[in-house]
This record gives sequence, structure tokens and C-alpha cells, in this order.
Amino acid sequence: MLHELKVSPKTIHWGHYDASLEPVLNVDPGDTIKINTIGLPKGHGTDFTPFGLTQDEIPLEFIRALETETSRGPGAHTLTGPIFVKSAKPQDVLEVEIVDIKPLLAFGYTAFRPESGTIPYRFPYAKTKIIRFDTKKITAELPGGARASLKPFFGSIGVAHPPTSGRINSGPPGIHGGNMDNKELIQGSKIYLPVHAEGALLSLGDGHALQGDGEVSGTAIETSLTGTIRLYLRKDMRLKWPMAETPTHIITMGFHRDLYKATKMAIHNTIDYLTEHQGMAEDDAYMLSSIAVDFHITQTVNGVKGIHGLLEKTIIGQTFKT
Repeated sequence: MLHELKVSPKTIHWGHYDASLEPVLNVDPGDTIKINTIGLPKGHGTDFTPFGLTQDEIPLEFIRALETETSRGPGAHTLTGPIFVKSAKPQDVLEVEIVDIKPLLAFGYTAFRPESGTIPYRFPYAKTKIIRFDTKKITAELPGGARASLKPFFGSIGVAHPPTSGRINSGPPGIHGGNMDNKELIQGSKIYLPVHAEGALLSLGDGHALQGDGEVSGTAIETSLTGTIRLYLRKDMRLKWPMAETPTHIITMGFHRDLYKATKMAIHNTIDYLTEHQGMAEDDAYMLSSIAVDFHITQTVNGVKGIHGLLEKTIIGQTFKT
């Protein structure tokens, strides 16, 4: 079945994941959802003229949603959801397929603030830059004048934490997925999220039109997105941490405040994937991780930092053999 989830005061929540949130949509495994998300510059409420935008460029339903959303914090992300997946139970795995994705509006923005980013001491002031898109060519002019093709993705794709965790900040990624900011998760990718609460309670947001590994200033090209996702319930799998795949690569992940510890976690999760889902011996998995897996810095700015490993599918064949 196809569902549509537009932005409205009833479909967004701001800055948190929480198992106690009321679902805005109930779906069956295998259903498809067309979903919209908000990504607008922050600092002046719902007045966007200080950024050089006209109010006509902002959809009225976005303004209404932002003005009426009162359950905010402690994070900065506006998320659409949560989506309740029928029959989803803790220890299941939710498979989120990104069928298609594109900018919803003809602009995005990038910014830094004195207290954010990887080297805030060098830039002790705030700056926001509006970046307009060529919607026919799907490109944008970047800071400095170069042009580049857009590669949109949802920066935040997450399920609820266990109910005992209460409300958690939308900023750091974790066992729920959430604000992973992984630029590889574009159209055609699949994200596998361990379920921690009944119904999974999936939310998406933090749309990015383009991002480099690291997201070093604290933002990508932030934008509003429209996309189509398809949800599957994997009761045949067990995962401790999120993982993903693209048409060409398997992606393992590690999250920690210490970048070195995040790297070690990503290596452990890669070895676990190879032993548990490929039937490989541990020592062989360790050696293969050194020979054939590229470990990238996902982001350095979300408090909890991210590392992801990329393994070419041609090396292993079937994604899940066991």
C-alpha cells in the first residue's frame, strides 16, 4: 500500500526520539511511504527574510507546523514521524529502502556557529549562506563559486530507543540510528535498524542535498526533502547496531564521542557482520577488514562521532548468507 506523509503540525516532532510519541501513521511491512521533511535556516523563528529568502518561498504548511510544534528539544532536528510498523517488536530489524529522494524546495543552506563545528576556535562567529538549486540539472553553486551535482539523503533516519530511555536528543547517532549523517545513504540504499520499541516508531529528517565525509563545519547543504521509502520487517535477522547497503557496498558503522573508539567499534561491527552473516571465521574477517574495507569518517560534529566501513559487494556476493 502507498501512503503519503506531508509536513503538518500533526506529523512533525522537534529535537528528539521518544518511544512514548503517538504515531502519525500506521503501516504494514512492505508498505511504501512518500514522505516530506523540513530543512530551513534557524535563528529567526519563522521569519526567513534575514537570510535573503522571501516568505513566498516557504510553504505555508511549514510555517504552521513550526509555529504550532510545542514539544521541542533537546536537539535541533525537525523530524517527520513517528511511523508505526505493525508487528515490529524489540530484537527485530527494520529495513528502510530509499526508493527515491530529491529536494522539495529550490534552495538549501549551509551554516556554522561559534559553538559548533570541528574547529570553532577559528571561526568565533555565525554565518549562514543560502544555496539555490538548478532544479533541472539538479546542481548547485557552492561557496567559492564551483558547481556540483546534488546527492540528497536523509541525515537522520531512526527508530525509538527502548521506552525506559525516555526522550533522547536527536543530535547524537546511536543504537537507534538517528542522526547518522552518512552521505552514502542516497537513493537506492537500504538501512537496517535494530528495533527497540513496539512498532519501531521510525522518524526521518535533517535533509541534506550534499555533504562531505566529516560534515566538518556542522552542516551540509541543509534542505527540505521529498522521498519515497519502503519498509520491510526482518524477523530473520539480529543486529546490535545499525548497518546499511548501497547498490555497490555494504556499510558498517561505529559511534562514539572518541573518534578512535568509534573506529574500533566500526571494525568490531564489520567483523561481527562477516562472521554472523557471511559465515566467515573471526581471524579471516579481521584480515579481510584490513585488506578490503575502507573506513571513512562519517561526521565529527554530532557530539557522538561516526565512522563507517565500506566493503564492495563483489567481494562477498550475497549481502546476508546466514
